Amino acid sequence: MPTSRRQLLKSSAAAAAALSLDWTRAQAQAETLRIGLIYDLTGPFAAGGSVASSIGAQIAIDLVNEKGGVGGKTKIAPVAADSQSKPDVAINEAERLISQEKIDILNGVYASSHAVPLAAKVEQQKKILWITTAVSTAVFKDKNLQYVFRAQIHSDQYGQAFAGFLAEHAKAKLGMDPKEVKVALIHEDGPYGVGVAAADEAYAKEAGIQVVLREGYSASAPDLSVLVTKIKRAKADVISHAGYNPDITLFLRQARESGLRFKMLFGAGAGYSQLDKLRATFGPDIDNFCNIDPVPAQLLDPAKLAPGIGDLTNAMVARYKAKTGATDVPPHCSMGFNQTWVLLNNVLPVAKEKYGSFEPEAIRKAALDVDIPAGGTIQGYGVKFFPPGTPLSGQNERSTPVVMQNAGEHISVVWPTNIRTQDPVFPLPKGSTYGT
Repeated sequence: MPTSRRQLLKSSAAAAAALSLDWTRAQAQAETLRIGLIYDLTGPFAAGGSVASSIGAQIAIDLVNEKGGVGGKTKIAPVAADSQSKPDVAINEAERLISQEKIDILNGVYASSHAVPLAAKVEQQKKILWITTAVSTAVFKDKNLQYVFRAQIHSDQYGQAFAGFLAEHAKAKLGMDPKEVKVALIHEDGPYGVGVAAADEAYAKEAGIQVVLREGYSASAPDLSVLVTKIKRAKADVISHAGYNPDITLFLRQARESGLRFKMLFGAGAGYSQLDKLRATFGPDIDNFCNIDPVPAQLLDPAKLAPGIGDLTNAMVARYKAKTGATDVPPHCSMGFNQTWVLLNNVLPVAKEKYGSFEPEAIRKAALDVDIPAGGTIQGYGVKFFPPGTPLSGQNERSTPVVMQNAGEHISVVWPTNIRTQDPVFPLPKGSTYGT
């Protein structure tokens, strides 16, 4: 009888242990939040910055999970989707994440040509789309979006920076009044390129700068020699180019072959922010080109930012280099990291603690509560989303780009003047492959 009793006790203890283990597992599952990460991991956009953005987002998730998760309690379980540089695939993958994976939050989106239709689709289903990278103003303009948010800059700001730089430096650097400067605006013909070129044109004209050419092309075009010829005929002093990666390479190669010369070329992020890839192809030929984009976090002076931001940047840079083996950390890594970090640290904890859940409605309310002052993120700008009923509802009203310059093996910030790390080299120096 005693033996039987011992066996019963052992059996009961084992059952209790198993029940406890099941309960612990259930608790662990209950304290996990699944987020869809939708980026172009293959296709031409992958090398244009999408993969770098996805790595930045994953680093942010890793850092949060290592501290216990959102609010120290809820681990993030990312579910990756590859949009393959194709809008239809992006839409299908978003639908799969929402309907089959039952995911309420989508994070990512590199291309504006994907962001425009995705924003409409996700908004319709009242799920959260948290855009990290795509910049087209058209994603938000007059759409009154409620469930789509973007802390990233928007394409109108590229035009403001482009015209602002030229207006400030034309006289001192070129010996020309701004009204004497001739600019050519060339762009891929998707929402990103069209948005940047439209903003460039509007703000250039506002500053009295001459727009002598505005020309779009397909990002998959096999030949851009006609475009090069048009720029030569227009006798442009300055070129603004909104392009991805293969198209930029094609344009610069054909421009070099035809002897196109100019005083400066301004990129508009995307492929121009993948400096290591451009340098691998063109070497010093691209020295001193300028690029407008949100700043790579490592270029900012941490002393001018909120406490702890410098350490956060260092952690991101170290992990990106460890993951990729790269020596240069592109701006797109900072974009993916920064926007994801804001979601995980400034939005989701408030959604849970103040509004009671991680449901889309709670996240929407928490996002509208975000109020980060300038200097409060790794990219220097603050975050405050335009509220519903405003022309850019869901867009960050405090985002700002910078003008960077390829200074040999590194990048310098040359505008705005108050945060620059180098006086701009303008025009391109004598001896430059593309210089006049």
